[in-house]
Amino acid sequence: MYWLLVLTFVLGYLFIAIEHTIKIDKAASAILTGVFCWIILLFGREILLGGQPELTGHLDEAVHFLDHTLLVQVGEIAEILFFLLAAMTIVELIDAHDGFQVVTDSITTTDRVKLLWIICTITFFFSAILDNLTTAIVMATLLKKLIKEKEDLYFFGGMVIIAANAGGAWSPIGDVTTIMLWIGGQITGANIVLSIFIPSLLCILVPLGVLTLKMKGTVERPAQQKQENADHSKATGFERKVIFWLGVGGLLFVPVFKNITHLPPFMGMLFSLGVLWVVTEIIHRDKHHDAKIGLSVSGVIRRVDTPSILFFLGILLAVASLQTAGHLGDLAKILDTRFSDIYVINVFIGLLSSVVDNVPLVAGAMGMYPLEIYPQDNVFWELLAYCAGTGGSVLIIGSAAGVAIMGLLKIDFIWYLKKISLLALLGFLSGVLFLYLVS
Repeated sequence: MYWLLVLTFVLGYLFIAIEHTIKIDKAASAILTGVFCWIILLFGREILLGGQPELTGHLDEAVHFLDHTLLVQVGEIAEILFFLLAAMTIVELIDAHDGFQVVTDSITTTDRVKLLWIICTITFFFSAILDNLTTAIVMATLLKKLIKEKEDLYFFGGMVIIAANAGGAWSPIGDVTTIMLWIGGQITGANIVLSIFIPSLLCILVPLGVLTLKMKGTVERPAQQKQENADHSKATGFERKVIFWLGVGGLLFVPVFKNITHLPPFMGMLFSLGVLWVVTEIIHRDKHHDAKIGLSVSGVIRRVDTPSILFFLGILLAVASLQTAGHLGDLAKILDTRFSDIYVINVFIGLLSSVVDNVPLVAGAMGMYPLEIYPQDNVFWELLAYCAGTGGSVLIIGSAAGVAIMGLLKIDFIWYLKKISLLALLGFLSGVLFLYLVS
């Protein structure tokens, strides 16, 4: 059953990868993979023997144990899903008011290379202030307004994934793994910025440099979209500016909310959505219902990409099953016994995070290596923050930013593997090499 669980996980990922070949939505494959993994856990309960030997032969006890464990895991997953839902709704609300016109009007170039540098620079620094997931959602919406051709949209989307993960790695609030290490006391905020900024910068500059030499020509902008409904009234200039700045301010307020209240980030995102919801209800209260519905949260939320959220749910459930069964813990022990070099260990963790969620990997490393072995701000923790944060870019399903972009821009797994994965790997290894040379 131990290996059957692994096989199910791998087959699930394979079906996700060949989505366009088998013509089955990746969200369906992800959901089934997650559910099947937990079914295997239940009926193969002997793999849960570590610390729970009494479960063997007792289905009721196994059900109770897995019931509790699943609820805990679903609680953690729900934090991500509610964060994602609230952030996507805020972005859609800004879009419904044509708020992104403020940005698109200021980006006038159609030159591929210049536009790529502008987009990646914005993403890199924005993800450090916000986080890589929120930034990916915002940039995906922006890209659809700047680029018409699918191939160009895919390329820019792929580079946004690399830039978002690279930008999140050097900030203590830019990625969930750096937040974990920061809260756990393994790193300090100032040191992670000083130590990881240049490696993270290289992580995006190297792929950008390669594409600068290869890409030529201009991009075609999409035509001005017509209103979806004839009775859908366009937002006024005042309303557009209010919702844009309030929406962006709400996104930026999330890390501040977390620092003030110490509540999870999804609570801050829900708070920002609630404020924006009240404001839109007030400024549109005198409009006719048919005109108001397209500019309110109740109307906009229908446009949120629900399959992407369900895809997230399936992927995270599947990874949680491996964590519960002890596969990730076993892997950490193998790394600890087989490899003694901290660079090899962290590069492996980084590349593995392109397949499974980096959160349990980092949590496992934090448990395996106490501060007595590697003190605060040791190069091991710096490496871990960088590798876990940027290694996920190698595959499109290896990071929250990647999964979000995959869903929003409909990027194919195989296309990303052929066109972007090598660029992401070059950038990732460039940062590791820099850390190796300066340590």
